Amino acid sequence: MADNNQKPTNSRMANLHPEGKPRKKIWLQIIKWFFIVAMLIIVSGVGLFAYYAKDAPSISQAQLQSGGTSSLYTRDGKILLSLGSEKRTYVNNDEIPKELKNAIVSVEDRRFYKEGIGLDPIRIVGSVLVNAKSKGVAAGGSTITQQLVKLSVFSTAASQRTLRRKAQEAWLSMKVEREFSKEQILEFYINKVYMNYGNYGMGTATDFYYGKNLKDLDLAQTALLAGMPNAPVTYDPYVYPEKAKYRRDIVLRAMLKNDKITKSQYTQAVNEPITQGLQPKKNNATSELRKVDDPYIKEVISEVKSKGFNPYNDNLKITVNIDQDAQQKLYDLVNNGSVPFTNDKMQVGATIIDPRTGHVIAIIGGRKLPSVQLGLNRAVQTGRSTGSTVKPVLDYGPAIEYLNWPTSHILDDSKYVYPGTNIQLYDWDNKYEGKMTMRHALEQSRNVPAVKTLSKVGVARASLFARKLGVNVPSDSGLSVAIGANASSLQMAGAFGAFANNGVYHKPQFVSKIETPDGLTRNYDSSGTRVMKESTAYIMTDMLKGVLTKGSGTQARIKNLYEAGKTGTVKYSDEELVRYPQYKNSPKDSWFVGYTKLYSMGIWTGYDNLKDGTPSGVGSSSAQLLYKQMMSYLMTDKANKDWTKPSTVVRRRIANGTQDKVVSPTASNSSWQLFVKGHAPKNPYSEVTVDKRKDEDDDVDTRFDTEDDTSSKGHSHSQSSSSSSHAEQQSSSQKQSSTSNNNNSNNQNQNNNQQTENKSNNQNNNSQQNTNNQNNQNQQQNQGNNSNNNH
Repeated sequence: MADNNQKPTNSRMANLHPEGKPRKKIWLQIIKWFFIVAMLIIVSGVGLFAYYAKDAPSISQAQLQSGGTSSLYTRDGKILLSLGSEKRTYVNNDEIPKELKNAIVSVEDRRFYKEGIGLDPIRIVGSVLVNAKSKGVAAGGSTITQQLVKLSVFSTAASQRTLRRKAQEAWLSMKVEREFSKEQILEFYINKVYMNYGNYGMGTATDFYYGKNLKDLDLAQTALLAGMPNAPVTYDPYVYPEKAKYRRDIVLRAMLKNDKITKSQYTQAVNEPITQGLQPKKNNATSELRKVDDPYIKEVISEVKSKGFNPYNDNLKITVNIDQDAQQKLYDLVNNGSVPFTNDKMQVGATIIDPRTGHVIAIIGGRKLPSVQLGLNRAVQTGRSTGSTVKPVLDYGPAIEYLNWPTSHILDDSKYVYPGTNIQLYDWDNKYEGKMTMRHALEQSRNVPAVKTLSKVGVARASLFARKLGVNVPSDSGLSVAIGANASSLQMAGAFGAFANNGVYHKPQFVSKIETPDGLTRNYDSSGTRVMKESTAYIMTDMLKGVLTKGSGTQARIKNLYEAGKTGTVKYSDEELVRYPQYKNSPKDSWFVGYTKLYSMGIWTGYDNLKDGTPSGVGSSSAQLLYKQMMSYLMTDKANKDWTKPSTVVRRRIANGTQDKVVSPTASNSSWQLFVKGHAPKNPYSEVTVDKRKDEDDDVDTRFDTEDDTSSKGHSHSQSSSSSSHAEQQSSSQKQSSTSNNNNSNNQNQNNNQQTENKSNNQNNNSQQNTNNQNNQNQQQNQGNNSNNNH
């Protein structure tokens, strides 16, 4: 009888999975594939390393011994200057104290003398783990050799921290370790590092900070210098003594931990004041060239940093856009008395650009200044109001661009109170002139028409237009911004450059190219951006020509030169006049921005502090006179070309006192006006194709009433933010008298044309006006007070 309890000896599962075999086979497979994957990773890594390393730049002893400073070159390839000290104190190995070497090795690379390949695998792995944990770059894994290679050959820009760069850096570090001794590598490093204030190398820094040689420093002073290369500006003992002490003490602790100093030495050193033995801060010897170019150099450094490079450590070749002759001329004009100023405390900020490229060719940040490096640059400060120079950018430019206004558009210069306030807006002469064309309002810098124009356009839309031109005007500003916005001479030169360049804007730039030692080249020139229609740029330029021929800028006019420009003056606030009542009839700031087809120049003049004085006498005209002399110099032997009228602009002979009544090209009491194509009145006469108007046309005043040909002459004496001269006041009085004689004959004309204009305005702008009125009521509650400052 069969035993029912007998277990089967050969089941299907037993055959498939013999006892003890499955687990063993699985582990063998895992180990096998692990080694295969590991070998693939190693082989791939070695292959990738070799692939990247083969393109590594060369490195020589000359490169290792040279300073890390960057050099500036002009566009024709000539070296301009070096950013470092004119003289570097190079110290040889036998002149470097053992204590300094111990300090550097202890804090930067403890295993320096044990590394045989220039790399520290332990430190690299440790830094990877620390950085992974912190999700950033919290620790570095570079040896002293790697740091030397970086400073000699590569850029320290964050954008260049690529796998390719790291591979090449490692390869060159191994190469340096094979070819040079540890003592030589330390010598190169100690003489290359940047130590702030244009000092390269610790030998140079020792003399700058302590007036000593390296061997004469005590332990605490040595530790400070050893720690500074990590962040030389942050650990500046003059400016940030607490941070400098913090870094010094880190070095001392590292030396103690590395058994390079005793506990008693450590205690004595950490208790030493950070200022002990520190020399009074001094300026490096400044060459005349460095003094002249200082504001330009400051902006170059700022621009290079903004592009991710370190101009002090990266050993860059920087091509700048400076015209050194123009820079020297601008410096001389404001400092040698060629251009008169009220006194030596009166200041200036001016920028000249090439509107075709945006290249800044010259800049001046002040006058009668001490020999300091990277001082205050008034040409780029944006805390001063532009006065009326902003009108083309914020008011009339947008009106032409968005509303298609012609130069003959009629505006009303009459009593005006900001909506939602009880603040009345005045013109510079505290008078109102009634109906006038947009052309006349801009030429004579009338304030009320400008504010009304901005109201029609809308602040939000106008601020967008201005921002495209590099002038930042908040979209929620009140209407008072129509006659003054905060901007710099750099921004204004760039903005007007767009008018000069047929509506194409180039952001002002100081640097055109950056080259790194490893062969990386970055070019920064661009084709520009169209920010307005060509018709807008041409019409604006045509009106701004009149500012110099018969408007508020006659003192800037250069005979027979095709040019355009705008004045601007800022009035003292009521609060400021309480403190300085003697300033009542003087401007606070005076501006002029002018351009030709080749150059655009923005100029601010004024005082840094109220107590220093006020522009008075001839100083009220300094901005215009500086433009006149500088632009005359720039345009010498240059092509004097006029702007070509685009096909999108139509010229019509319009009866004075009307906006769109076309008359015969030979009719008297009329003038040429410009219209955007498609928005011009029909011409019953034959088309006039001559682009150049008769000379007498340039002198015809285009106010609402027919007026005499009276040009502004004489001495400038501005009283408000619309920059107008004393001569303009006389001219306006004469014109007003002439106007009154003709009022009766033109009253009917005024009424008829006003009806036509009202109808046109209702059709084109009614919707926009309703929206703006509501917005302005809210905006002006906070902005109204500013209107009293900029009349």
